[in-house]
Amino acid sequence: MSEVFGPKPFGSGPGDFTCPREVNVTTATSAALRRIQLGNALSAFGNGFTVPFTFIYVSQVRGLGAGTAGVVLATLAVAALIVLPFTGRAIDRRGPVPVAVVGTLLAATGSLGLGLSGSEPLVIAAAASLGAGVAVVQPALATMIVWCSTTATRSRAFATSFFLNNLGLGVGGLLGGMLVDTAHPSSFLRLFAIEAAMFLVLGAVVAGTRLPKAPRLGEAIPGKERSASGNGWRVLLADRSMVTLCVLGFVMFFACYGQFESGLSAFAVEVTRISPATLGIALAANTAVIVLAQFVVLRLVEHRRRSRVIAGVGLVWTVAWVVAGASGVVHGHHAAAVAAIISTYALFGLGEAMLAPTVSPLVADLAPERMVGQYNAAFALVKQLALALGPAVGGVLVGAGAYDAYLVMLVVCSLGISVIALRLGRGLTAAQDSPLRATRVVAQSVPKPQVEETLPA
Repeated sequence: MSEVFGPKPFGSGPGDFTCPREVNVTTATSAALRRIQLGNALSAFGNGFTVPFTFIYVSQVRGLGAGTAGVVLATLAVAALIVLPFTGRAIDRRGPVPVAVVGTLLAATGSLGLGLSGSEPLVIAAAASLGAGVAVVQPALATMIVWCSTTATRSRAFATSFFLNNLGLGVGGLLGGMLVDTAHPSSFLRLFAIEAAMFLVLGAVVAGTRLPKAPRLGEAIPGKERSASGNGWRVLLADRSMVTLCVLGFVMFFACYGQFESGLSAFAVEVTRISPATLGIALAANTAVIVLAQFVVLRLVEHRRRSRVIAGVGLVWTVAWVVAGASGVVHGHHAAAVAAIISTYALFGLGEAMLAPTVSPLVADLAPERMVGQYNAAFALVKQLALALGPAVGGVLVGAGAYDAYLVMLVVCSLGISVIALRLGRGLTAAQDSPLRATRVVAQSVPKPQVEETLPA
């Protein structure tokens, strides 16, 4: 990792020359990136303490019922949808640091409020603050990562961030499960207090981070006009590649993340007939694959065309849904059914590891320099829409017992990911679709200086 994020040594090879000032700038930028990723990991660690237990806390511990718990979860999503359209413009006008700090304060207030609130209005208000804060923080952090990376390092930067997020969530969830006790509401207050503290730590880390004065995107798309004019949303909607990527993102999040806690888990319990404890093992397998395979996958995909890697994710997830369907067919053979469900979650993890170094860097490389925040926020908005509609559609189909229709829908969505990704690739430049390969080709094409030889008289 150090050879990617660290500065190139001064005079490291024949003909190499890196001025001391450039080394210092690169070192400072690398340090800023590490701070951002560490703070992000600590925030995810805090999230892990509460995310698996929010529904149980509101419905059972506070005694507000399943209906109110559902409203709380919906409020988290709705609050995000409300603030995201304005977040991108704020990031581009004010910079990502102050926006991220405001987001962490909102999130910390909401998290602590959830732990202290005992009435329905207060719980819903706290959820709104938490949802809005998290929604603001995500595109701000993504923009900070873009500012602290280059074309050559961006894929690894986002992959590292994704790896640390999943590691933090997994460890936090494990420790939260050890601390929680439904018979003692104070144990839940402890969980929400830890989450709030981690948000404040993230805010402090971000506030103390010194970023470059401008995003480092100029080399990403040689020859492309990087300064767009006109209304931000109008410019974005006129960018055919970005619109296609947003459609692709919606299908991806709908077919995978949007099903984890709704349709897929219900299918596993009701059709495959596995126990909730086994479902927890399957979720752990998903996280384990991401944590263990992320950098192996990164090595395999970072020199390949991003559009084809994303198309490969669609095929991997198609196999995952077929395996899930097979688990329902062989539910009479318990061991085989359990293995199939665990394999399904593991395959989803493999696909997620393939997406981490491709999709977010591609959003950055499509964005004009003055609209990085707006592009990140727009993609986050699409993601949030998919995460809101995915559980709703999946829950309705599974609740109605339409399991065949449910699986067919998701197999079609997964194949659609491959089709849309290949279509997207046809509209991308070489530098956008495979930046490392394009950079290598450009470097090889630069003529070496000719030295005139002087012959003795």
